[in-house]
Amino acid sequence: MTEPCKLSATEMADGLESGELTPRKIAVSCLDRIRARDGDVRAWAHLDPDQVLAAVQPLPPGLLHGIPVGVKDIIDTADMPTEFGSKIYRGHQPVTDAASVAAVRAGGGVVMGKTVTTEFAWRRANQTRNPHDPAHTPGGSSSGSAAAVADFQVPLAFGTQTGGSVIRPAAYCGVVGFKPSHGRYAIEGVKPLSRNLDTLGIFARSVRD
Repeated sequence: MTEPCKLSATEMADGLESGELTPRKIAVSCLDRIRARDGDVRAWAHLDPDQVLAAVQPLPPGLLHGIPVGVKDIIDTADMPTEFGSKIYRGHQPVTDAASVAAVRAGGGVVMGKTVTTEFAWRRANQTRNPHDPAHTPGGSSSGSAAAVADFQVPLAFGTQTGGSVIRPAAYCGVVGFKPSHGRYAIEGVKPLSRNLDTLGIFARSVRD
């Protein structure tokens, strides 16, 4: 059987429905992949394996039941730091989830951790490397989300786009980047760059996802 972390989100959902997979089995597989690869890829700003494993039981039913999701580190999480890719905000802890994170949890999804962003989703690059060639850039600003999905560390991840910050890293890392119409998904709890342009987007490994 294919290692669970190598499956797409929809394949994971099919395996969960059939009973071949469990949320814990998927989470452990993704964590093992991160442990093996993230020293090179450096996609994560915050990851607590114990917290992830504690979150997988019990999970509410929903379209994302048991599916791991990475969250760009400009999106608020009540149980994980949100540092906006900046030393200025080191250790900053929001008291509530962003609307998008709350929706993931309500749908049974597993918030794996916070993915690396350029500082304030703007110009200053951070630590993430392209998983296909560490000498190349993963693109920004949603660099960690695109790299984590491309490297089979999570099947889905949130990004944000004000200019090209979803579609550019998706192209650089070879994954699907969905930048919806402005306002399609709620951006409450997302660090603003331009309220007239900021858009919440998604990374996946297939259009079906």
